[in-house]
Amino acid sequence: MVWTALHAKIHRTIRSRHLFEGQQRLLVAVSGGQDSLCLIKLLLDLQPKWGWDIGIAHCDHRWRTDSEANADHVKNLAKSWGVSFYLATATQSLNSEAAARNWRYEALSAIAQDDNYQYIVTGHTASDRAETLLYNLMRGTGADGLQALNWERTLKADIFLIRPLLEITRSETKAFCQQFNLPIWEDSTNQNVKYARNRIRQELIPYLQANFNPKVESALAQTAELLQGEVEYLEQVAQKLREEASEVNGTEFRLNRQVLQKEPLALQRRVMRQVLKQILFDSPSFEHIEKLTALITAPNRSQTDPFPGGEIAQVQDHWIYWVSPNSEI
Repeated sequence: MVWTALHAKIHRTIRSRHLFEGQQRLLVAVSGGQDSLCLIKLLLDLQPKWGWDIGIAHCDHRWRTDSEANADHVKNLAKSWGVSFYLATATQSLNSEAAARNWRYEALSAIAQDDNYQYIVTGHTASDRAETLLYNLMRGTGADGLQALNWERTLKADIFLIRPLLEITRSETKAFCQQFNLPIWEDSTNQNVKYARNRIRQELIPYLQANFNPKVESALAQTAELLQGEVEYLEQVAQKLREEASEVNGTEFRLNRQVLQKEPLALQRRVMRQVLKQILFDSPSFEHIEKLTALITAPNRSQTDPFPGGEIAQVQDHWIYWVSPNSEI
């Protein structure tokens, strides 16, 4: 095996960030593109040092006429490497990038659960991280959205999504694949600029590289990394504040305004965001967070208009209550 600088970098990254330990079962998502081929090659080369049990999963979205051939290509690669192969094929139309992403993670999680894999590993790179930051920034977001593509997150109980290549750019994965003559499967949908992310990749990033910063991908990825640390800290502080301000009596939940009024606006918003996620079971909008935050200093008997699901937040003295639209405190 040829030991490259990229092998050494990923080896150090996995160890220093404690992404996974030795002897673990890793399910590697392989599309056949350059990033996922780079990832699986690196992990297979590092396998003797770590003792991992590696499997390959491929998700066929059935978007392209060659998707079945693409799946067969990845299956043959897995066979040639002596690696277990799993195929998930979409049974219904996936009409958006978000729908495809949600289905993909559900499919990968199901395979991991059925076959006892602890980690799902994907080939997201610093380039993906930069594109995600720009995409979310243009849609409107806070620090959480700007750092959304991070090193690890929990998908289901005891199943973790890991992204070891977040310090590697797409140009580096391409060079690695060329060095080892890895058979890249070119996905024609990556060239279709009707998708916003493809326009960012094909048009916006090259413009920024040519006119502002040749290393803009790495710079934006670094920004996302800095934001990730700050978001994690703020979320922990906000959770402690939420627990201090919350009171539950049976089915009744209320927030102490006096506790919240002492804190900076940034923490007030984070507390309200956490509360709304718990109540709405969804990511709240900026407008939802703002109208709930406004109740911290609002006059007595103030209330919001209904949130999704019909509930209303209302002020009584030092407390914010959740009530049904037709109830009175």
